[in-house]
Amino acid sequence: MDEEPLSDWAERRSRRRADRYRVVTLTPGPASGSHVDPQAPRLVSRWNGYEWEAVAVVANLAEAKLILYPETAGTDPMPAVPQPLRRRATRKRGDGS
Repeated sequence: MDEEPLSDWAERRSRRRADRYRVVTLTPGPASGSHVDPQAPRLVSRWNGYEWEAVAVVANLAEAKLILYPETAGTDPMPAVPQPLRRRATRKRGDGS
């Protein structure tokens, strides 16, 4: 069996976890998805290789996304494209006789 050296594995693992962020909603109760309360304040944490350390407290989900995805700040990932109105197909009814 051909195994990689532990030092190579450790370096690969540290690269994978570098600049890994986590966002936690600061509301009472159990943890929930980010979409549940987008206006709630959030804590942004970063993995330092040993533990999660606080980076910032932000006012809402939009500000948290600016920290998580700075390269796409100010862009809409799904721009609204107007869809033309389409006529709905209907079945003709029989005359019933």
